[in-house]
Amino acid sequence: MFGFGMPEMIIILVIVLVVFGAGKLPEIGGALGKSIRNFKKAADGKDEIEIKSKNDDTDNKA
Repeated sequence: MFGFGMPEMIIILVIVLVVFGAGKLPEIGGALGKSIRNFKKAADGKDEIEIKSKNDDTDNKA
């Protein structure tokens, strides 16, 4: 894939880890997964797209 080998992927992972920090990586991964899922749904022609933020959940409870 684009000529990336294992050493290049490890270097990219280390750079991402330094820039975003270990605490943010799960959130970034989750957001990326949801984005890909919504893109696939839109490409298949399904009308429903999931748009939900964490802040909306906490605001409704208060």
